[in-house]
Amino acid sequence: MMLPDESARLGAVFLVVSLSFSVQGAYSELLVFPSGPTVVNARAGSNVTLAVSFSGAPDPVVTWFKGGLPVLTWAVGSSAAPDVAEDNREVLSVEADGSLTFVNVPLGYTSNYTVKMTKSGLGEAQTAFTLKVFDIFQDVELSMLPPFAKEGSDRFTLRYAMSQGVVEQQTWLFNEGEIKTSSHYSVEQSSLVILNPKRGDTGWYTVILTNPFSRASTRINVTVLYGPEEPIVEARPPLPFYVSGDSLSLFCRAEGIPQPTAEWIFGGQTLSDSREGVLNRTNVHVSQGGVYMCKLINELTKEQLQRSMTLSVYERPSGNPTCSVQSVNVNADLQYHCQWLGGTPLAQLSFPALSSTSSGAGNFSMTVPASDTFNGKTVKCMAVHPVEQNQCNITASSPAEFLPAVRTTVNSEGKIVVAIHCVSEAAPQAVVSWSKGSEAVTNGTTYQISNDTTHLKIHGYNVSNFLQQKYTCTCRNPLGSQRLEIQLRGPSVSRSSLFPNQDGTIITLTWEVPSTSIVTGFDVQMKGPDLVPEIRNSTQTRATSNEYRTVQQKPGSARSADVFLLDPDLTYRFRVVPKARLTDGEPSEVHRIGPGEGLSGPAITGIAAGIPCSLLFLLLLGGLIYLCIYCNKNKMHQAVAAVIVSLMMYSFMGGGLFCAIVGNILLVVSTATDYWMQYRLSGSFAHQGLWRYCMSGKCYMQTDSIAYWNATRAFMILSAMSCFAGIIAGILSFAHFSAFERFNRSFAAGIMFFVSTLFVLLAMAIYTGVTVNFLGKRFGDWRFSWSYILGWVALLMTFFAGIFYMCAYRMHECRRVAGPR
Repeated sequence: MMLPDESARLGAVFLVVSLSFSVQGAYSELLVFPSGPTVVNARAGSNVTLAVSFSGAPDPVVTWFKGGLPVLTWAVGSSAAPDVAEDNREVLSVEADGSLTFVNVPLGYTSNYTVKMTKSGLGEAQTAFTLKVFDIFQDVELSMLPPFAKEGSDRFTLRYAMSQGVVEQQTWLFNEGEIKTSSHYSVEQSSLVILNPKRGDTGWYTVILTNPFSRASTRINVTVLYGPEEPIVEARPPLPFYVSGDSLSLFCRAEGIPQPTAEWIFGGQTLSDSREGVLNRTNVHVSQGGVYMCKLINELTKEQLQRSMTLSVYERPSGNPTCSVQSVNVNADLQYHCQWLGGTPLAQLSFPALSSTSSGAGNFSMTVPASDTFNGKTVKCMAVHPVEQNQCNITASSPAEFLPAVRTTVNSEGKIVVAIHCVSEAAPQAVVSWSKGSEAVTNGTTYQISNDTTHLKIHGYNVSNFLQQKYTCTCRNPLGSQRLEIQLRGPSVSRSSLFPNQDGTIITLTWEVPSTSIVTGFDVQMKGPDLVPEIRNSTQTRATSNEYRTVQQKPGSARSADVFLLDPDLTYRFRVVPKARLTDGEPSEVHRIGPGEGLSGPAITGIAAGIPCSLLFLLLLGGLIYLCIYCNKNKMHQAVAAVIVSLMMYSFMGGGLFCAIVGNILLVVSTATDYWMQYRLSGSFAHQGLWRYCMSGKCYMQTDSIAYWNATRAFMILSAMSCFAGIIAGILSFAHFSAFERFNRSFAAGIMFFVSTLFVLLAMAIYTGVTVNFLGKRFGDWRFSWSYILGWVALLMTFFAGIFYMCAYRMHECRRVAGPR
C-alpha cells in the first residue's frame, strides 16, 4: 500500500530509471533501486510487494534479507523455483523483476528487508525496505492501579489493554488536553503514570491509539480522593448569641472526596438527630447552650478531624418595640407611647428627646403639650435589653393637603348617590368633620357619614340639588387642621382623544372626567354613515347623517370605548356625552376620522400666489447680482480685471459646486427618512415621512395613494435628479473641451440648480399646506421634524448654488469678451 505523500518519491525513481537508460551506451554498471516507497505499511492478512527495478546487467541473482538473514534467492529470468527459507515459504514469493511479494502477511513480518543483486563481472548492488505490519484495534480498555487515587500518594497508573491491534502511536489526553511527559506525568509502554496525584488530577483521561489502518480511543473518569480538609463549623443564622425559643442549625462541613461524614457530640454523647453534619435545634432552651464537638471521617481513607464551637442561648423580649402618638385632653396634648413586652428582664424604654431622666420597663408613655415644635419632628424610643438594643420612631404631623375623591352611583331606589372621600395624612390621625355652607352635616336620610367620618354620602334624585351647596371637609388634630371646600359639578368631560387602528376600521375613544363631576354614565355618539355591521342592504349608498346618534352606552366608571366596524373610505364624527341619571352634560369635543377634506381655499390661494412670487424674487436677486458685477467690471483696468474675473469665476463655481453637493445630499436624506412630522398617538410619540409611518417602535409603508403624497414624492425626486444633473454640468465647467465651446456649462449648471430649487419649493409648499390644514387637525399634538427641516435647508443650498453658477457664467462672458482685446 502506497501512502499519498510518497508519490514524489516514485517520480524521482522514474527519473533515475530514464537517466540510467540514457547513459547505458556510455558504460555498464549494475544498479538496483526501489520502484515504490521504501517504507511500506501493510495490514495483517493482506498481500504486499516490495517493488524493485534494476539496470546495467541482464538476469542478475536476487537475494532478499530479513534483517541480516537471507530468506529468498533467485536468478532473474531463471525457470528454476526460488530458494525460499522453509519458515517463509507460505508467505514469500518473488516477481519476475525480482520484487518480493508477501501473501497474507502475518504480524511477525514487521522488519527491515534488503535486496542484493549480483552479476558476474559487474559487482553487487543493493537497496533496503522497511515493512510494518499492523492490525485493527479491538476491545481497548483502560484500568487503574491502585483501584483509587489518593492525594499525597507516590504514584497512580493508568494502563490500557486490548484483544487485538498493533500500536504505532499512543496519545494521552486529560480533559481534552494532550499530556506530555514531565515531572508530573510519565508516559510509558502501554501506560500513563501520574506522580504525586493531586485533586486537580480529577477528570477524564483518554488514550488514543493509532496505526495507519486503525484508530481507537477509550477514556476513564479518575477521581482523586482527599480530605477531610479544615472544616467550617458555624451556626445559622450566624449570631453572637441566641434567644430562648429561636430555631437554629449547627453546620459542620469539610471538603473531601468522598464527602466526609460528620457527627455532633454534646455533653460526651453523640447526637443521633444530626444528619449530614447539620444539627437542628428548634425552640432552643438556655440549657442547650454549651460546647459542641464536630467529628469528620473520610470513609475510604479513614482520615479523621475534630473541631468544636460554643453555643450561647439567652432570652429576649418578643417582637420589636412599637411607637405611636395619640391625642389626649380633647386635642390639647400629645401622648407618645412605646411598648416592648416580654423578655427577662423587661426592656428599659425611654424618649431621650422628650426627657433624659424618665424611663419605663416594657410599656412607657409620656404626655407633652401640643406645639408647633413637634410638627414634623421625629421622636425616637430607645429600647435597651441585655440581649438586644432596639428602637422605634414616630413623627407627629399636622394634616397634609389633600384632594377629595368623588364617586357617583345609582342605588336600587333610582337615587343618585354621591360619595365624597376625605383623608389627610396626619399623626395623630386627623378627625374629619363635614359642613354644608355654614351648617354642620349630620346623619339622616339625605346625608350619611361613615364611622371613621372620612366618607360622606349624599342621596338625591335631582342633579341640581347636589350643585346648590358647597360642602366643606375639615381634618383636624392637635397640631393643626386642613379645610377643603368641595363644589360638585354637573356631568362633564374635561378631555377626550380618538385613536384609530392601522386599517382605520376600529377607533378607541378615551376621555377624562373632572374629579368633582357627578357622572353616572356616558353616551358615545356618532355622526356619519352607518357602521358596517348595521348595513343590511349591500346596495345602500354612502349617505351621511347630519344627526348624532348614540352607538354605545358606558357606565360612570368607564373612561374608554371601542367602536367598530368603520369604513376607512368614509368620514365619521364622534363625541362623548356625560350623564347623571337622566341629565345630559356638555358633549366632549368632536373627533373626526376619515379621508382628508383637501386643502382649504386660503391654503390653495397661498400656494398659488407663493410660487410665482418666489420665482420673481429669485429672478430679481439674480439680476441684482449681475448688475453689481457688470458695473464693477467696467470700472477696472482691463488687464487687472481679466485676472480678477478669472479668480472670481472659479471661486463662484467652487462655492456653487459645494452648495449643490450638500443640497443634493440633504434632498436624498430628507426624501428617504421618516421624520417629516411627529405627533402623539395612544400616549406615545409617532412619526411619519413620505414613504412610511412609525409608531410603537414599528414602521409601516404608506399604502394610501393620495394626490398630495404622490406630488410631494415626485417633486422631491425630480429636485434631487435635477440637482445631480447640475452637479455633473458644474464639474464639467472646470474642464475645457472643444466639443463644448458653443455650450456654456456654467449656465447649464445654474439653470439645473434653479430647476431643482423650484421642484423642492413645490414639494415643501404642498406638504406644508396639507399638514397645517389637514394632518395637524387630525392628530392634534404634532410638530414638523428634522426631515422636513432638511428639505428647506436643501432648497436654500440649491438656490445659492444656482446663484453662484450664474455669477460664474457672467464672469466667463466678461473674460471671453475681454480676451481678443
